[in-house]
Amino acid sequence: MGFSILEIILCVFFLSLVITVIFRKLRLSVILGYLVVGAVVGPHALNWAHNSEYARDLAEFGIVFLMFTVGLEFSLPKLFSLKFPVFVMGGMQVLLTILCTFLAGKCFGMTTLSALVLGSIAAMSSTAIVIKQLNDQMELHTPHGLNAVGILLFQDLAVIPLIILIASLSDGSQEHLSKILLWAVGKGVLAILLIFLTGRWLLRPLFQLIAKTRAVELFTLTVLLVTLTAAWLTNLFGLSYALGAFLAGLMLAETEFRHQIEIEIRPFRDILLGLFFITIGMLTDISHWDDTWEWILLLVVGLVIGKGILVTLICRLSSNKSSDSLRTGLVLAQGGEFGFALLTLALNNHILPPDYDQVILAALLISIALAPILTRYNQAIAAYFLPKEIKYDMEDSKKKISLMVKPLKKHVIICGYGRVGQHIARLLDKIHIPFIGLDLDAELVHFASLAGDKVLYGDPSHPGILQAAGLETAKVLVISFDDLKTAIKVLGIVKQTRPQLPILVRCRDEFELKQLKNVGAKYIIAELFEASLTISHQLLTLLNIPSTQIHDLIQEGRSKDYDMLQRIFTGTYEEKTYEKNFEHFAFDEQKQLRPILISEDSYATGKPIKKLGLNIPGIELRAIRRGDSKFLKPKPDTILEVNDILIIYGPLSLLEKIESQLLDGIP
Repeated sequence: MGFSILEIILCVFFLSLVITVIFRKLRLSVILGYLVVGAVVGPHALNWAHNSEYARDLAEFGIVFLMFTVGLEFSLPKLFSLKFPVFVMGGMQVLLTILCTFLAGKCFGMTTLSALVLGSIAAMSSTAIVIKQLNDQMELHTPHGLNAVGILLFQDLAVIPLIILIASLSDGSQEHLSKILLWAVGKGVLAILLIFLTGRWLLRPLFQLIAKTRAVELFTLTVLLVTLTAAWLTNLFGLSYALGAFLAGLMLAETEFRHQIEIEIRPFRDILLGLFFITIGMLTDISHWDDTWEWILLLVVGLVIGKGILVTLICRLSSNKSSDSLRTGLVLAQGGEFGFALLTLALNNHILPPDYDQVILAALLISIALAPILTRYNQAIAAYFLPKEIKYDMEDSKKKISLMVKPLKKHVIICGYGRVGQHIARLLDKIHIPFIGLDLDAELVHFASLAGDKVLYGDPSHPGILQAAGLETAKVLVISFDDLKTAIKVLGIVKQTRPQLPILVRCRDEFELKQLKNVGAKYIIAELFEASLTISHQLLTLLNIPSTQIHDLIQEGRSKDYDMLQRIFTGTYEEKTYEKNFEHFAFDEQKQLRPILISEDSYATGKPIKKLGLNIPGIELRAIRRGDSKFLKPKPDTILEVNDILIIYGPLSLLEKIESQLLDGIP
């Protein structure tokens, strides 16, 4: 006798809670945990969720909300900045994976449609696992990280026509494949035009109106309404719900509401996406694995080794270094969540034979289980296969850093050149104290270097890089990032090499403060407590307290590890970040600096500043760097020359437009 829907939900929630805690303790992917839950409660194991149609219908919306958030990440400027990894490398990866799998499938006697669908499933990698793991390892903006992100973005784009194709082939016919493809593309184009034209004129005014009400529940309801309405419209055209959700996200990606929308939709996405993976797990029948283990092993080898080699070759042919190419191949060598979505759709439409499902499911599950391990140790694996190149890359980085550090004396080493690191650098510049910045964000280092900052690409947690940065002659070392594990690693290196060097460490809260003290850190800045001290300083100033007394009070607050500030009462209300405090949420985009290089072919070359349309509200031309000189507040009549670098300040969306205007003359 099957359970009721409430009993199914209770069983699933209980097991999800237990499995999630266990998997997080073991540092395994939570997605794999959800799949395990589904396998346990499904009809092939405990059979608690015998009547799982309820959950499966609801779980489809997990993919709907996932595609909506993917659309939010697909602003046109972002696609343009990663155009080569996205459209060239990503396109080659998807097409060649489908082709190779298709040919292999035909060799083993598969039908044309089955081989094509299997290739489409194999082409997908796990965006959720790869992005999270790379971000945790501070590798998201490294060369191999950017390659992986670009290829994943194209995979996410490619899944839309693949879903359309599979849905259109539901009758299993192979006779008129070209007509089906043309009709599918035609319907897709019509749906896209309809949604874009409607959304272009309605969505921004609608969200501006809703934002003025300052009502959390109204904003959330509007986001849900827009997402589900777009999904419903594409379904009317016989297309997938996911396509409409993706288009809705894409339309809202370049609005000032994008970040808040993502925050509001995230709980629905995470819960329903988790439910989606659970329902996939329900399809898994482990008891049959021993009968088909040879085929499962063959598919796993194809997904992990074959796909990894293919991605590596594509990156290498795209002029990437061998080490970066191999590391990209390692982090993408697995199946993905969209592979499960395509498999489910193909099975529901009877495109794949029923006896294929357990073999493909098993291969996807095993490859996803291996994915966090391959991603975590991608550098070590690359170093094993390419020891000379990895060593050369490290030596090259150390050489560049050493050349920059050579003329410096009693300088400051800034580990991490993000927002905090750059603020520190600005202050040091004003008082003429030399510094060297280290960061693993290749794009950030490129932009900052163009603007004339002394920052280089390098891992500050590597002993050789710190030595090249002048650890022996530095006056102070600052750890400005908020990654506790990396900070502890840097502290250990400095303690062994130069224990007397003053180190200023940034941390977030009381827990991290204690961890850093346990490893010997002496000068620690805790953001949580510093915010309290800053407010207190301003308050005392307004109360006309003498400055000497204020100074003594603030120093007393900082002494003994903020001991006084840790003695507080806690209630049922826990302070949240600004993201959750809607009443004070600012919808304006975060402003930033952007260096723009004027080349010989740029539209702005030879033109005066006043004729370039830079007098836009919110945009400020801070300086022009010409050779080794930097001109602050340049005159409107200044003529731009080749290799001039304009340093412009403003919101990201306007900076992208200004860059296109200066380089290509596109207003």
